[in-house]
Amino acid sequence: MSISERYRQILERIDQESDHLYEILPESTNKALRLVDIATEELQDLVDSVGEIPQFQLEAKLSPVLLDAHGYLDRARVMLEKDGHQRAVDIIWELEQGIYRLLNDL
Repeated sequence: MSISERYRQILERIDQESDHLYEILPESTNKALRLVDIATEELQDLVDSVGEIPQFQLEAKLSPVLLDAHGYLDRARVMLEKDGHQRAVDIIWELEQGIYRLLNDL
């Protein structure tokens, strides 16, 4: 699977899990969930052009975006962990790992 396909797959998964988290978590977690939404927005900025980025520029172009998205997810995870929402923490952890694996492959 190409980097651009994996990038799009990660974005889609984060978007789906965000919707799921809104359904299962109480309204008091909206600040953490907003961070997940921001991570999605960060990735969305390059979704249309990721396949057009030359191979030698992928790391330089994608790493900052992926790191920003990872940071937002990490902050959301910490907030949810503090509030004892372990199922949501596990979901976000898996999303972070997907980003981390893609970063390592760049």
